[in-house]
Amino acid sequence: MTPGRVFLAALLASAVLIGCKRLPSGSALGTAALPSGALPIAATALPTAAPLPAPLPGARAPQSFADLAAKADPAVVFVKTLQERRGLSGHRQVIGEGVGTAFVYDPNGLIITNNHVIDEASEIHVIFGRKREVKATIVGRDPRTDIAVLRVEEKNLPFLPLGDSDAIRVGDWVVAIGNPFALAHTVSAGILSAKGRTIADVKGLDESGYYDFLQTDASINPGNSGGPLLDMAGNVVGINTAIRAKANSIGFAIPINMVKELLPRVLKDGHIKRSAIGVHVSSVLPDDMERLKLGDENGALVRVVVPGGPADRAGLQVDDVIQAFEGEALTGPERLRWVASLAGVGKAVTLRVSRGGRVFDLKLTLDELPDEPAAPQEEEEP
Repeated sequence: MTPGRVFLAALLASAVLIGCKRLPSGSALGTAALPSGALPIAATALPTAAPLPAPLPGARAPQSFADLAAKADPAVVFVKTLQERRGLSGHRQVIGEGVGTAFVYDPNGLIITNNHVIDEASEIHVIFGRKREVKATIVGRDPRTDIAVLRVEEKNLPFLPLGDSDAIRVGDWVVAIGNPFALAHTVSAGILSAKGRTIADVKGLDESGYYDFLQTDASINPGNSGGPLLDMAGNVVGINTAIRAKANSIGFAIPINMVKELLPRVLKDGHIKRSAIGVHVSSVLPDDMERLKLGDENGALVRVVVPGGPADRAGLQVDDVIQAFEGEALTGPERLRWVASLAGVGKAVTLRVSRGGRVFDLKLTLDELPDEPAAPQEEEEP
């Protein structure tokens, strides 16, 4: 079994792993000619790093997480799903049952979980506390970020406030609540181990997805999928989604700020309609810096230009480095993919491009991103 991301929704006796294909590691060197109408501009210096904040006076490990857990737990629900198909006789046959976790974020019955928890489910039920079971329906979902919003026909529910995943720091305490291996309402604690984990860090991801994971060493297992990762104020900072197979306490959560950007669109349309530049990009590697005479590894390196797409029509070339999108400096390809996908189909945007030692602005109009989901593959549980 290759190491990778193991989804945490327990499906019978297995968890789900999404496979991916890596982008090409090398490509032909593009020419240094500028597209027609492109305007050369001067390169800008990188900002200096801000000083580290002073330690908080008297900061120490909490004596107990009991108060936080008691307050948050009523808003965390156990998810049970049923997968069925019709046989040749027309009768429905149960082909699978699954369990996972979700949490109420709106007291009027809106619940967040992972898409893979409820994917292909014919019935979805959520259990409040340890007894009250309620049928849930899907409001909307986004497979590319693995989020889903459910609704139950109840009001005045206990709920969890959505926090700020940008504000939480590596080393901060976090708490996970979920249903690992169907052990309902399990609480575990740890620290935020890292931020910004992407497809380059977590092997086995679907390359059509969007990843900016929080990493934690709080103990999470299959069945924790869709549950909240909480800061010490009881705010949700992430959605527990995956673990590293065979690793010791390496878990990954979707940052809640990422989810908050998508929620209005999911609630309105039931899905995310994404825009696209029409390129495949990757990180700038040390070999690329030397080959392309670049000063740093920031930006997104163009590996493939889709024929006839917006980038092709505008004159973008293989080995161009996209340094900024609509004035926002880019540290890597994942940020470019994210902002371009949400900018809007038909929107005219400006890219800052480095080519052959020259930097220029390039305008193009975004197309709609084709929907090509990858087929999941099964992987053993850790």
